[in-house]
Amino acid sequence: MRSLDEERAYAEDCRAALHRMVAGARENVAVGEHTWGDRYTAERLGYYLKTLARDLGEEGENPPYFGVIAYGADAGGHSGQTYYLGRRHIADAIGRPPMVIDWRAPVSAAFYQASAVDPRGIETRRRFGWAGSTLTSFEDEHLRAGTPPTPSGAGELVRREIERARVGPMRDIVATIQPEQDDLVRTDLDSSVCVQGAPGTGKTAVGLHRAAYLLYAHRSRLERNGVLVLGPNQAFLHYISAVLPTLGEVDVEQITIERLLDREVRAADEPAAAAVKHDVRMAAVLRNAVYGRIRQPEQAVVVNDASYKWRVDQDEFAEMVAEAEATTYLTGRERVVARLVAALQRQAEARGQNCNGAWQRRMARAVTPAVDAVWPNLKADDVLAEVLSDPGRAADGILTPDEQRAITWTRPRKAKSARWTAADAVLLDEVSALLERTPTYGHVIVDEAQDLSPMQCRAIARRSEHSSITVLGDLAQGTTPWAAADWPTQLGHLGKPAAEIVALSTGYRVPATVVGLANRLLAALPVSVPPTRLFRSDGELTISQVDDLATGTVEAVRRALGKEGSIGVIAADHQLAAATDALKAAGIEVTGADGDGRVAVVPASLAKGLEYDHVIALEPAEIVAAESRGLNRLYVVLTRAVSRLDILHVQPLPPQLQGAPGPPMRSA
Repeated sequence: MRSLDEERAYAEDCRAALHRMVAGARENVAVGEHTWGDRYTAERLGYYLKTLARDLGEEGENPPYFGVIAYGADAGGHSGQTYYLGRRHIADAIGRPPMVIDWRAPVSAAFYQASAVDPRGIETRRRFGWAGSTLTSFEDEHLRAGTPPTPSGAGELVRREIERARVGPMRDIVATIQPEQDDLVRTDLDSSVCVQGAPGTGKTAVGLHRAAYLLYAHRSRLERNGVLVLGPNQAFLHYISAVLPTLGEVDVEQITIERLLDREVRAADEPAAAAVKHDVRMAAVLRNAVYGRIRQPEQAVVVNDASYKWRVDQDEFAEMVAEAEATTYLTGRERVVARLVAALQRQAEARGQNCNGAWQRRMARAVTPAVDAVWPNLKADDVLAEVLSDPGRAADGILTPDEQRAITWTRPRKAKSARWTAADAVLLDEVSALLERTPTYGHVIVDEAQDLSPMQCRAIARRSEHSSITVLGDLAQGTTPWAAADWPTQLGHLGKPAAEIVALSTGYRVPATVVGLANRLLAALPVSVPPTRLFRSDGELTISQVDDLATGTVEAVRRALGKEGSIGVIAADHQLAAATDALKAAGIEVTGADGDGRVAVVPASLAKGLEYDHVIALEPAEIVAAESRGLNRLYVVLTRAVSRLDILHVQPLPPQLQGAPGPPMRSA
């Protein structure tokens, strides 16, 4: 194994090789533009070369590798080999062994999985410490000898990497992936998996790294339909936006469920109406509203064709309607039209008539009025507008009279004048899927899946009907009125009832002091989840009763600014403006939840999935009282801290937090 100076020299050699790869990729783009070939081949080649040049060029000055494994003399095909592992493959010449192997390559799995108990043929595993682009240290584990890491204790570099300060967007975890996380990352493309992850267990990182791994291992399959990452809100997506590009994957769609549905939302539902609209029974209501339009033919179909008159009897027409089974409503309608035209064509050809394409199109137009009478053409907006104007016929026997009244518009409207709500967007997607097939993705990753309603789950299920999904979430962090109570039911709504459920319960990012406090809330939550286990024994917790919340907030932020890392001030949504104004008046620069500044003022409703080195949680009693699942929301807020947590309150604390440790503080 190399010395530190030799490792630094090798790192420079790797950077030089990467720069040559970038230059070569850009040269290939220029040459490829003049390469002869058919149009499709030229376009595919150009896309590949430009993507490669772009990806390599965005690597910048990141460390070229993070670890190395050295195999022993009895390791089979890898005997005596040494492999450096990094975020991407680096080679200095075609035909020569790579200088750095991509972390997703099969051989890299041993770096994450090997242990003193099962060394997998590895004699030494080395991890590197970096300060920016400068190699500062390394740590060796001699697995075959069963000795602990040297020189600084078990997993010290891993621990320092996990615990280092957080500023800006979420980072990748390729250097610190734990064995149970690696198992999930490398799950096969054909397998769906559900990760129940306690706060700080890395479930989001696991999902994103699985996306990168699947694109590496199954690129040809996934390029056709793509990979979709669904997040709970735009602030969360901003926070995770840098992870996949860092891993070399930039063509992954990362959006919210609202943007996926792509409907303009211009109104808001009352809570009772939203609860009914998100209920899975609405799927049956909408199916009734669509397929209830189909009628039995009441007369024959007669079509004039120049000097001829073609006829399809009523009974034959009824049989066509009855047998027009299809996956969607409009496909069934098209089959009825096609079968009518075929019946007319048989009659015409028996008379020696030439039934070319123009004739068939003319006959299709001629039979359309008859088809409209029994299988009308529909639009999703019109169907939903009629249901919400008068749900009775479609909803009778499914929804109670009170539930029907809850979703009924105060006055009937046409689709053009409708002001759709967020829940309506989900229903419109359901109707659209009944009418026509929904495009699907090659793989879908759903984060914070516990907060999805059954109807939202169905929208996702349609987009992964013939593919696999990765479901990420924490039942204890469910904050919507329709949040899942268990994973088997939620997976059924997502169309993957057989998905494996795996629990991650070791909190790598949340310190012991915070975990201990947050775990006190679990017994009061209406779900059954394992408490977070401790990886870290550090952390600071202060619970302070103050006379004035605004003054206390300013003082707490000023103290936090004296330490390293990001600061998140989290409050109930209705208290956010006062906290923001107080900080700005004190001359402290702040940003919102989706900003990249040092101090972020975050509404409790958007805190999920975010992390800050120092969290200042304001008035827990108000966070709890603000919504029906307020204790779940407080659990989310408390577990956003990865180093220090300050709790400021004027009102009495919720019972679950009373008596918790923490020196009292009075504001000046």
